[in-house]
Amino acid sequence: MKIVIAPDSFKDSLSAKAVADAIALGLEEVWPDAELIKCPMADGGEGTVESILSACDGVLRRTEVRGPLGAPVNAAWGWLPQSGTAIIEMAEASGLQLVPVDQRDACTSSTFGTGELIRAALDAGAKRVILAIGGSATNDAGAGAMQALGLNLLDEKGQILAPGGLALAQLAHVDLSGIDPRLSDVSFDIAADVNNPLCGPHGASSIFGPQKGASPLQVAQLDSALSHFAELCGKALGNDVRDEPGSGAAGGLGFAAKAFLGARFKAGVEVVAELVGLADAVEGADLVITGEGRFDAQTLRGKTPFGVAKIARHHGVPVIVLAGTLGDGYQELYEHGIDAAFALVSGPMTLEQACTEAPRLLRERVIDIGRVWRLRPCGGNA
Repeated sequence: MKIVIAPDSFKDSLSAKAVADAIALGLEEVWPDAELIKCPMADGGEGTVESILSACDGVLRRTEVRGPLGAPVNAAWGWLPQSGTAIIEMAEASGLQLVPVDQRDACTSSTFGTGELIRAALDAGAKRVILAIGGSATNDAGAGAMQALGLNLLDEKGQILAPGGLALAQLAHVDLSGIDPRLSDVSFDIAADVNNPLCGPHGASSIFGPQKGASPLQVAQLDSALSHFAELCGKALGNDVRDEPGSGAAGGLGFAAKAFLGARFKAGVEVVAELVGLADAVEGADLVITGEGRFDAQTLRGKTPFGVAKIARHHGVPVIVLAGTLGDGYQELYEHGIDAAFALVSGPMTLEQACTEAPRLLRERVIDIGRVWRLRPCGGNA
């Protein structure tokens, strides 16, 4: 019996590795002789670095950078020395979790610290950089990140612009002369599950600005400022990518990564699956178990269980999902390679209790699933 365990993290409760470990403990009680392959997963958001490093024997590094509002942040990033690959979670430097709710400011927050992490990767000799760009606190179209990498953004008086997306309305000149030349020797991949354009009703400001503290008036101002930035960048670079899918990801960091770094946009779960070797692990397996904190129709937008099921379906392997909760529309996933889904909670309990007891709940639910699976004809006793 070969079982692949490929869950995402359970937010505010367990890392992907901890989830995989708990599932393995339950399976070992049912099938002590089974071959269990643990592939902790992520979809480009929180936990991406940890998942990749745990599977690829990488190194966790830390660099002090400028946070979204300018305060110093000790940001972690991943390094795979054998391939010269850096994995950067922009949320470590420019994430919403770094800013208290009452201080969130989409108008002035900056991705400068993310650019500093890219610069640290260049200093390490990176040949490839994977940018996981979920969970941003910013709405500056990646302008701050590019400033950290040498881009000069000047107003009509020749002064350097202040941080943040709103200041981009004052942009008069895009000076490319100072951009770090090492960037041309590095390939960039964007790992995300967002395909919004930069501007307009479905753009970064309109869709994500409010959760970062923007009022309706500020949303309109930011959208206009980002459009102005895109127009001047397009003239300077000879290519306008503002309407391409993913340019609005992470408050527009996707735009800067595409426009200035030539980054390729990929679903985050596909990038992680490639690095951890999920397809090879699934080949010849009898079962795949995946999971996430909340499993619902939104999972179809490229979250981990959807990506895992896509790979498993290609190899004809059944997939079971374990989730903290099952939300509206989760049954839609049954048409996309998911064979069954189960919630962890076994009875009335608070969210705090469920998070605290998640390892036990996972183990118990896996034991139940395993005992039923053993009843299959030709059996699960292999």
